[in-house]
Amino acid sequence: MKTLDKEILRLALPSILANITIPLVGMVDMAVAGHLDGGSAALIGGISVGSLMFDLLYWNFGFLRAGTGGLTAQAFGRGDIAGCRTNLRRSLLTALALSLVLIAIQWPFEKLIFFFVNCSEEVRHLATRYFRLRIWAAPATLSLMVLRGWFIGMQDTVSSMLTDLVVNGTNIILSIFLATGLPGAGFDGIGYIGIAWGTVAAQYGGLAFACAMIFRRFGKVMAAAPAEGEPEGSVMENFRRFYKVNADLFIRSLCLMAVYLAFTAISARFGDVLLATCSIMMKLMLVFSYFTDGFAFAGEALTGKFTGMQDTAMVRHTVRHTFAWSMGIGLLFVLVYAFFGISMFRLMTTDHEVLHSARQFIPWLAFIPLLGCPAFTWDGIYTGATATRQMRDSNIGCVFAFAAVWLAGSALLRPEGAAGVHLLFAAYYAHLVFRSVYQTVKYRRAVLLPVEESIGNIH
Repeated sequence: MKTLDKEILRLALPSILANITIPLVGMVDMAVAGHLDGGSAALIGGISVGSLMFDLLYWNFGFLRAGTGGLTAQAFGRGDIAGCRTNLRRSLLTALALSLVLIAIQWPFEKLIFFFVNCSEEVRHLATRYFRLRIWAAPATLSLMVLRGWFIGMQDTVSSMLTDLVVNGTNIILSIFLATGLPGAGFDGIGYIGIAWGTVAAQYGGLAFACAMIFRRFGKVMAAAPAEGEPEGSVMENFRRFYKVNADLFIRSLCLMAVYLAFTAISARFGDVLLATCSIMMKLMLVFSYFTDGFAFAGEALTGKFTGMQDTAMVRHTVRHTFAWSMGIGLLFVLVYAFFGISMFRLMTTDHEVLHSARQFIPWLAFIPLLGCPAFTWDGIYTGATATRQMRDSNIGCVFAFAAVWLAGSALLRPEGAAGVHLLFAAYYAHLVFRSVYQTVKYRRAVLLPVEESIGNIH
């Protein structure tokens, strides 16, 4: 199985490299805003709130990447290049339609956000300017989600990585250049709004690059494929399957967002110091996911391919080997968080109260990879197998698990301050445990059985 391990690494490492660049964009945008007009706090607040608006908006459309990746990987495994092409076209049309909806509803969405987000009038004005300009990148942003998933489905994480590097690198360079100008060149920049323009330009530049990669790497293969794809079942049956998969993934995204929003909203009750502690903890908790997700994407691509090939044995091997790599990363991060957790906090803040507060919560941070890695890895496996109904159900259940632990603990213990934060982390752990256990129990029925039944139907 050394060949399978090499294939997993070939697919995972480019994704990991691309993931590492993602947080750099937000850090640079914040740093640029912090150096404009004397480092106005309002400018930093405007970027923070504006970015939050897009995080909430685009999180719901992660199904475009996952659904496209799983369906394309299965078509690739069947050798159905016409089906791969059809998935790409259908997903891009869906992304375009959804992006037009987002542009159309920008005003009510903006009002809804500021109904819940209490900020100064200046921050609100700056965030609104940022949002109203950057929203015009929606067609490119949603299309890039599709193209990343399609590349993964085609077993080509290098093109996905290069696209991310182009988008993120261009974003950083243009945001700095447009906001601050170029000393000595007669261009003094356009200030704060240049950060948003840099993001818009980077998204469309990345889209153009990704399209060029498709034509370069797959143009001849797709052109040679027969005009009529979708040999299995009618066009309408495959059309319904496409939207059923994406509907399940959309509900999954809503459930995950509910947990993260609840975590943030509850932590805000405990005062500024504990809120800051929880916010940094959440950021640090997600650091290991940048690495684990690389193996989840590899598991998605290979599970989808072997499902399409109707090779049950290789699906099993893929699951075992993907988990071995993922949990290895998880164990490494247990040590990283245990020994360097406070040092990582110091990189995020110099506030002594926050650093003192953080020490009592480090054990929660240290053991999160042991629970997070199985949940994230199963997500990749299930996506590749397009077992999205079970994924959806596991995430609906995890919302109830989070709520049950928090509400029961609150009713019995009535915790305040640090005790309340401990209970909040217990509730967060509960949602990960439920996801991991549910998908482990359902693995054979959801992932393996459909492949075995399809083989039986052929014979």
